[in-house]
Amino acid sequence: MKFGIVVFPGSNCDADAYYAVRDGLGVPVEYIWHGTRDVGGFDCIVLPGGFAYGDYLRAGAIARFSPVMDAVLEFAERGGLVLGICNGFQVLLECGLLPGAMLRNDSLQFRCGYVNLKVENAATPFTNALERGRVIRLPIAHGEGNYYADSQTLGNLQAAGRVLFRYCDGEGNVTAEANPNGSLLNIAGICNSRGNVAGMMPHPERAYQRILGSADGLEIFRSVTSFLGGR
Repeated sequence: MKFGIVVFPGSNCDADAYYAVRDGLGVPVEYIWHGTRDVGGFDCIVLPGGFAYGDYLRAGAIARFSPVMDAVLEFAERGGLVLGICNGFQVLLECGLLPGAMLRNDSLQFRCGYVNLKVENAATPFTNALERGRVIRLPIAHGEGNYYADSQTLGNLQAAGRVLFRYCDGEGNVTAEANPNGSLLNIAGICNSRGNVAGMMPHPERAYQRILGSADGLEIFRSVTSFLGGR
């Protein structure tokens, strides 16, 4: 199996994701430049965090038109695994691989620090190494992480088990106080209807070993390798 990490102008978590996969999992990984139109040979593609194209217009709006994204769309349509982290999540929303949109944090401030997440669905390619209801600890670093969708979309996401993570307190209580950005229903991560595309605002690649403050993020990547190894 092989991971690919897309690099846009302005990406700043590409190396973090690369090292999490290479050192945390010990599996092959390569960078994918945003100008390429071929993503053949990869089993999972990661869209990392950062400020792709400076987040001009709005986060992810220009990156969505990068040549590589046409290839990523085709890859996802064929069932390939795609994980968008922070800015990568924003790109997935902009290109329509995931529903909804990101608004400015309700505080209108950039939020950076560790948060608690409640695992809502542990039966996906990105969460199968976790348990439903488990609380994990990951860092966030974003100014536009306030997830928004209309009521019908939110209802569909919940009914189909497509909400992967919610912001919570240390005991797993989903509260307004535990929500760092105003995201509707405390949503921190979702997947598409097929389950092969996921986006999340917190950074698992920054929490793949205890010296970083948490190793919980490694379980996200382990879930992917577990899924790929079982296919």
